[in-house]
Amino acid sequence: MPTPTFREPIWRKSERWAGAAGPLRVRVPLELLAIGGGFLGLSTALHAARQGLSVAVAEAGSIGEGASGLNGGHVIPGFKYDPDRLVELFGDARGNAMAAFGATTADAVFDLIASERLDVPHVRLGWIQAAHTNAALAAIEKRDRAWKSFGADVATLSADKIAQLTGARGYLGGWLDRRAGVVDPLSLVTELACVARAQGVQIGEGVRIVSLRRNGTLWSAEMDTGTTIEARHVLIATNADTDGLIPGLAQTLVPLHSFQIATAPLPPEIGATILAEGQAVSDSRRILVYYRKTADGRLVLGGRGRMAVPQDPSDWRHLERALLRLYPELAGIAIDRRWFGRVAMTADHLPHIHEPEPGLLTLVGCQGRGVALMIAMGRRFADYLAGGDREALPLPVTPVSPIPLHRFRRVGIAAAIGWYRALDAFER
Repeated sequence: MPTPTFREPIWRKSERWAGAAGPLRVRVPLELLAIGGGFLGLSTALHAARQGLSVAVAEAGSIGEGASGLNGGHVIPGFKYDPDRLVELFGDARGNAMAAFGATTADAVFDLIASERLDVPHVRLGWIQAAHTNAALAAIEKRDRAWKSFGADVATLSADKIAQLTGARGYLGGWLDRRAGVVDPLSLVTELACVARAQGVQIGEGVRIVSLRRNGTLWSAEMDTGTTIEARHVLIATNADTDGLIPGLAQTLVPLHSFQIATAPLPPEIGATILAEGQAVSDSRRILVYYRKTADGRLVLGGRGRMAVPQDPSDWRHLERALLRLYPELAGIAIDRRWFGRVAMTADHLPHIHEPEPGLLTLVGCQGRGVALMIAMGRRFADYLAGGDREALPLPVTPVSPIPLHRFRRVGIAAAIGWYRALDAFER
């Protein structure tokens, strides 16, 4: 009996997306080759094509096979850090520009769905950050003040209010960001592929780029078939699946596995008491869990998983325990699907733009905000590629700086996760 791959989420592909018609056959130099057919690659390709650039997307697997189709579908604006912290780190001008961009990233997703009439299940009723300790509650109150001073539509939640909104046990309070929402991420990425292709973007699936070299003003990308594509600009849009195309880039990232479970559709009498108004939730634990409901009434819950590739449903047991800790009434409700995907973090918990050589770009490190961040960045990258003005980029362009002793990361991460889980259990 074959070993299950656990790479099939509860989400659905667009009915319009039947896959790429065949391999890429590019006979003339392009303006842009995007390597990676997720949110960043496709969004950049779409906006670049609309500015008159010739564009192709090379996806090593299938559209939606990577993190863009496997994530939880939370559309959260901003960065890991709030506006005041960004100003501390980058100064008034850059910090405020980053905060202003971050404030619009969720808009980019929902505006895209509306303007392109994408067939994507979505709800925009907010995201809740739930506090399980007094220290977390104090941090949330500070976050609320920072974003309110920036004009954001946010609010703190009392213990009674968060219990009412989530139906969950054990929270002392929380924070509601009404700019956020949820989507079916696999529908979104495959619908985005349809729109990009209709705009003239060539999309190839099963197209693996194995080397890049610069020839004058052009980049030559060699496929594993031995043929090459030439382009003026190359965007590496592979994030957690980044390999050696840009030397040292993979060593700037801490790859992690995000595990998720989906229940069977909840009985109406139970479903009415859980996330009754449709918000998404992330809690304040060091090893947090995040959850939301789907259009057909399932509860989807995710969190960190083992570093090794999972082999058995028991590898999701920690999430099933978290589910029952929050909602004891779900005992006996079947878990219909288990899956996992790769995510990437950076050492400073911020996304990084790199341009190690002219015409070679990348963005890595979503920190749990990839749906909104990557789609919003697509337009900014397209503006930069079309006009050449770095001021179009909302983040600084930084050198590729590998993490010291990166080869020992798996041991260190596993130890840290175990320690953080112990601390979280003690705080309960």
